[in-house]
Amino acid sequence: MSVKLELYKVFKEVADAGNITAAAQSLFISQSAVSQSVKQLEQELQTRLFVRNSRGVSLTPDGKLLYEYVRSAMGLLETGEAKLSQTRQLQMGQLTIGASDTVTSQFLLPYLDTFHKQYPAIHIQIVSGRSHKVLGLLQSGKVDIAFASTPQETATLETFPCFSTHSIFVASPDYPCDFDQIYTLEQIAQFPLILLERKASSRLYLEKYFLQNGLKLHPEIELGARSLLVDLATIGFGVAGVTEEFVHRELEQGHLRKLKTSFDIPPRSVDLCTLRDVPQTAAAQRFSNFIKSSLSLR
Repeated sequence: MSVKLELYKVFKEVADAGNITAAAQSLFISQSAVSQSVKQLEQELQTRLFVRNSRGVSLTPDGKLLYEYVRSAMGLLETGEAKLSQTRQLQMGQLTIGASDTVTSQFLLPYLDTFHKQYPAIHIQIVSGRSHKVLGLLQSGKVDIAFASTPQETATLETFPCFSTHSIFVASPDYPCDFDQIYTLEQIAQFPLILLERKASSRLYLEKYFLQNGLKLHPEIELGARSLLVDLATIGFGVAGVTEEFVHRELEQGHLRKLKTSFDIPPRSVDLCTLRDVPQTAAAQRFSNFIKSSLSLR
């Protein structure tokens, strides 16, 4: 097919120039090579494409028919090459990111803002989902980059740690507990707990830690949205298990208070994840490098 493509290029140049000598000069090949290419194409298609005239050559009816398709095809190829070049230069393209709403709002927003201002022609799409979901989307090629909490399976992934998260327990300032007391795991488990639903990675991580210490959590309230969990804790519905990095504002403003504990749950990492050994688009590569370089300067 690549050989025939070269023949079509010669054919189009001869048709445009109307002269074999002029076509040879434009293609930087000999006249005999041009004539041979035309002859070879005619033999393969089993039809005559040109007739000689006083000024050079002109297309036959079959040649005119073929020319319209070849011109269209060559135009599409040139457009494709131009679009590819524009994509490499980030003059156009799409970047699809998978991340939870919380990670997007609490971490990604300033980076997205700066990147969009630098490359306004790149269309950025955010696909919302918890860690397990966005990693699945990454594996299936539906997102270019995923931000997920410490992936369990990393053999097919390239990961870069973005920030650490810490699990803590909070309650409203007027909740009937002693904020000066240092609570044990057993005592925390006895509170009416407000937790995210079980499919949330932070909930599973919390449960795993308690189970490793011989305790099973029985939350009084399970929720799908972090914001609602914080709201219910703020109005005194119970003690909430939250990610400290995502409730800084509520803690600083005094809407919530952190319970002291005799244990420290190991932190988790939220990582920038891409597929190992799979080339990234220019936009995805640039955004990944932008995140990495920005974090390295901290």
